[in-house]
Amino acid sequence: MDKNIVDSFEKLRQYCESENFRGWDPYDGLNSKVFQALQLNKVKFFRLAWIQFFKRSPINFRKLFLVDKGYNPKGLGLFLTAYCNLYKIDAKDDYLEIIHFLADKIIEVKTSGYSGACWGYNFDWQSRLEFMPDKTPTIVATSFVSYALMDAYDITQDKNYLDEAISSCDFVLNDLNLTYNDDGLIFSYSPLDEMQVYNASLLGSRLLSRVYSYTKDEKLIEFAKQSVNACCAVQREDGAWRFGADKIQTWVDSFHTGYKLESISEYQKYSGDESYKDNIERGLKYYMENFFLEDGTPKYYDNKINPIDIHCPAEFATAIYRLGAFSENKVLIEKTLQWTIIKMQNTNKGYFYYQINSGVPSKIPYMRWGQAWMMYGMSFYLLGNEEGKS
Repeated sequence: MDKNIVDSFEKLRQYCESENFRGWDPYDGLNSKVFQALQLNKVKFFRLAWIQFFKRSPINFRKLFLVDKGYNPKGLGLFLTAYCNLYKIDAKDDYLEIIHFLADKIIEVKTSGYSGACWGYNFDWQSRLEFMPDKTPTIVATSFVSYALMDAYDITQDKNYLDEAISSCDFVLNDLNLTYNDDGLIFSYSPLDEMQVYNASLLGSRLLSRVYSYTKDEKLIEFAKQSVNACCAVQREDGAWRFGADKIQTWVDSFHTGYKLESISEYQKYSGDESYKDNIERGLKYYMENFFLEDGTPKYYDNKINPIDIHCPAEFATAIYRLGAFSENKVLIEKTLQWTIIKMQNTNKGYFYYQINSGVPSKIPYMRWGQAWMMYGMSFYLLGNEEGKS
């Protein structure tokens, strides 16, 4: 195991614990009390412009404009899985205490009013396609959070954690909008839209498949397979996937490709259905050949490097571990993590930067987007090394 990576991880862990896992987010600009007081939040143009201003600025204006640090449910889920991985490596009481804290906090901040347990983000969010109010549940946040609760259940045997994860399947099946086609179905991103975002739908399949491993409810696997089938049908011959079905969602990027691959792999693992091995093999080949330079530089898009985003190296380690390809790709994973530590970690405080764009880093310490993802990804690197010893 690379000592520099271990030391880097420890600095990051200490930073996150010192912040009690609360922080800012690239998209939390609409939480500004100043913006709300000016009534600008009522107009789409101003919402979108305000978010983009906060997201793109390398200077953090959040204190000036009164944006508080908060708990992000998806971030809490990523941290929870990371600590579960640490506990598997070394069953420390300190880790167990944090596992209970994070799992209980996750349940405390869930969104109410839906068929099952579900989670969104702790801020209003405006994109070009839709507006999502604070706490609007999404399939992405719910998938990561419920997966983490199952990780916590496996360690603690606290049935409340498992029950919440099982309940989340009711949200997926009853509250999301389903788009059917000749190949299967696509789960919507949230109950408020009918977007066909392929990685999001596959994360829904991943969730249903793992819950099936506990409940043996065949309906879960039936729906999971329909989503996997529809998403694999749109995979290109070269192994790549575009982001989504909308005419503006044509790009191919690194970490969403990782989500797709690990989700199909997890479906295969829990269902026993190996119909999509070729999709995984072609997708993994494209992923490895198009998103990482020889020196470990993690590209964002398949056709250009910038912006270099912290999500990309974090998801790389995670996806490769889940795909069972850790040992043969360990050297490149270590190169990528080393590159990221050198270029994107604050040497004094231990947190990671958000992005580097054309050589200019955005050094704001975003908790969900940067710190939670790197703890999550690096914990899979540590776990892969530990399992490689046996």
